[in-house]
Amino acid sequence: MAPYKIPVSVLVLIHTPALEVLLLERADRPGFWQSVTGSQNPGETLEQTARREVAEETGLDPAVYRLTDWGITNRYEIFPEWRHRYPPGVTHNTEHVFALEVPAPLPVRVAPQEHLGYQWLPYREAALKVFSWSNRDAILLLPQRGGKP
Repeated sequence: MAPYKIPVSVLVLIHTPALEVLLLERADRPGFWQSVTGSQNPGETLEQTARREVAEETGLDPAVYRLTDWGITNRYEIFPEWRHRYPPGVTHNTEHVFALEVPAPLPVRVAPQEHLGYQWLPYREAALKVFSWSNRDAILLLPQRGGKP
């Protein structure tokens, strides 16, 4: 059995200066779209987690682009069907929001065990498409935090 996940994660909004947002479709929940997310590994800093998840989920080299820690933390209940991945009794996760700015919509290589596909959308459309409230709220902050629409 795989080791339990740590209930600390990152959400990384990958976006362009024009506020086009990369969304990924979950393989385990077709029709559920999200930004890059992932749990922290033991011994990793949050920035290392964000960089690792970007590379694993998109094939993009996060060292080439500007990664910003927004200093936003969200706490939410873990969906019951995903709680078996965490230690017994863990029901909530703490998520840390980052953004990665790329120059234009880029082709990405999704991890097939995690995602079915990807799309780039204008930020308002992306905010309507994601299933997570924390992802939606972060996307809606892009005009203040990440560039010009």
